[in-house]
Parts: sequence; C-alpha cells; structure tokens
Amino acid sequence: MKLSAGSMTADLFGPPPNGRWVSEPLAEGAAILRGFASEEAAALMDSLREILTAAPFRHMVTPGGFRMSVAMTNCGHAGWVTDRAGYRYDRLDPTTKRPWPPRPVSFTRVATAAAAATGFGGYEPDSCLINRYEPGARLSLHQDRNERDFSAPIVSVSLGLPAMFLFGGASRKERPRRVLLESGDVVVWGGAARLAFHGVAPLADGDHPLTGRHRINLTFRKAL
Repeated sequence: MKLSAGSMTADLFGPPPNGRWVSEPLAEGAAILRGFASEEAAALMDSLREILTAAPFRHMVTPGGFRMSVAMTNCGHAGWVTDRAGYRYDRLDPTTKRPWPPRPVSFTRVATAAAAATGFGGYEPDSCLINRYEPGARLSLHQDRNERDFSAPIVSVSLGLPAMFLFGGASRKERPRRVLLESGDVVVWGGAARLAFHGVAPLADGDHPLTGRHRINLTFRKAL
C-alpha cells in the first residue's frame, strides 16, 4: 500500500479548495491523513446537528455498570451500543426505539475517499459511531471487534479540540504509540492493523472555533 502526500481527486471527494493532505504511516495497513477532512469540517458539523435532532448524544453504560465519560450517538443502518446486556450493533436506537438517522452524504464522501486514499477502495460503511469528548473524557484501549467482517477498515475523523490518540498492536500488552490528532485529521486502519488496540488519552481543556470545548470523532465501520 503506497502512502504519500497527494490530492483528493474530484470523483472521490469533489474539487478541493487547496487539494493537499499528508499521509503519515502508523503501521502496516494504518495511516493518518493529516488535514484530509479540514475543508469538509463545517459541512460535517452541519450534518451532525441534523442527526442530533433525531438521536441526541447520551452517556452509555458498560456491561459492568460504568457510565462512559464519552457521549455517543450513531447514524447509518446500525449503531454501536453498550448496556448491561453487552456490546453490540443494533438497527434501532435503544433510547427512541426508532431506526438511527441515515448517514449524511457528507459523511460518506469523506469516509470512502479516506479509505480509497489508503488503499481500501470500494469501502461501503454501514455504521458511524459519533463520539463527543469534553475535557477529561477518555477512551481506554480496546479493539473494534463487534463487526461481523474484519476485511473492511475502520475510518476515524477528528473534529474540534486536539486529542492524544493511542495506537497499539494486536495485544493489549504492547505499548501504544501516542499521536496527536488535530481537527480534520483522518485515521484509517485495516488489513494487518484491523484489530489493533487503540484509545484516546484524557482530553485537555481548550476552546475550538468549530466545536467549542469539545472534540467530535466520527468512526465509520462495516458492521453488518
């Protein structure tokens, strides 16, 4: 898989205003696309506000009964949820008992283009988990393994406050790399890195013109 600086082609992403992004390899099958979603950030946030009218953020509870510090919601054909019954994907929002909001075109455009830019052409995510971090919120090291098929990559888009991303290996015992993610950065991992442990260190306080005192993370998966 060739990872290099490049331009977003019109057939994948539309005509980009500046056309430049930089790819930073993380591991075999994994890379950070620096600034890849910067020009789409405002459109992504507009789409998110529409999603939140139907499926507001909420703090889910783990099977062990712990309230997660990160607020979550979903869009797409299925949403990732956690409660006393366990971790899983569900076609219905357990709060509203209705289907999750459809995935916006702007979301799909960014996700498929980022996957293609890292060698994963034909990417068709059916779920997007949306996380909202506030100062102090964190996400412990974990694997994304509730999906039925691990052949598709994970695509993660960062918006708003910067965060320290932790990216490890196939074992929790492997010491993870610490990589700062800025607004507009996109991380893609698949292939040999698909089940890598990853997480987010506690978010530092700050104020961002796009999101205020929050970080928004869009994580696209092929879940069903």
